[in-house]
Amino acid sequence: MNINSAIMQGAKVLKDNFIKNPYLDSEILMTHVIEKDRKYIFINYNKDLNKEHLNTFQILIKERSTGKPIAYLTNKKFFWKSEFTLSDNILIPRPDTELVIEKVLDLTKYKKKLNILEIGVGSGCILLSILKERKSFYGTGIDISKSCLKISKLNAIKLKISSKLKFYKTNVDKFNLGKYDLIISNPPYIKNFDLKYLEKDVAKFEPKLALDGGLDGLSAIRKVIKKSSELIKKNGKFVIEIGFDQKNRVISLLKKEGFYINSINRDLAHNDRCIVCTKI
Repeated sequence: MNINSAIMQGAKVLKDNFIKNPYLDSEILMTHVIEKDRKYIFINYNKDLNKEHLNTFQILIKERSTGKPIAYLTNKKFFWKSEFTLSDNILIPRPDTELVIEKVLDLTKYKKKLNILEIGVGSGCILLSILKERKSFYGTGIDISKSCLKISKLNAIKLKISSKLKFYKTNVDKFNLGKYDLIISNPPYIKNFDLKYLEKDVAKFEPKLALDGGLDGLSAIRKVIKKSSELIKKNGKFVIEIGFDQKNRVISLLKKEGFYINSINRDLAHNDRCIVCTKI
């Protein structure tokens, strides 16, 4: 079977299983299997696939047809300006989270050296993207997941910035090391009750640990804000990602812990998505 026929066949399977963008997904999985780019596919669409490639491709199509995200099938996801390695038990980086990077880069435009902490580092996509842009900054990432820290370290090596980074496996409540100029976090903020209503790809495959914000969606946010107020330097900046309907409650928590609200920023869908504030 040639490349084009396999892609068309794969797209049909995905379409029959109500997967969005079936042709694009089929094409992406093909590029992954044969380790070529989409341009190669376009030029060589009549080229025959060997049996091993065809078999691997069909297995991936079958997995994708169950709703398993592309990022978990290819173990990678592009975010900001880099490609990040992923594994099945790590939250997939979202385009909306790039807003956090934008705001941090705006805030630190004229800063020479800053010590940054990320609470809940995940794949490392936020912290590493910032450190890649700001050569003289230093970073610390904490997470309770061993898998997340392992992948973050891999990504740091891949981006050639591991020399200015430290990682710690710890619960946010128990971390007391150092004082920071800037703290960032994208904590779990979805209400426990709402988890089952998420898109199939998310609800079935992404780690609950990175999504579940407890009964009111604020249990992790409360801990992160409380601990950040202790770990941040006076006049230090804190940038936190929030759920679309959490603005007022999160502002109230921040003010209670001595933060001045600088800005509330909206994502691509015009939902309130991240808050920038200062410790006073």
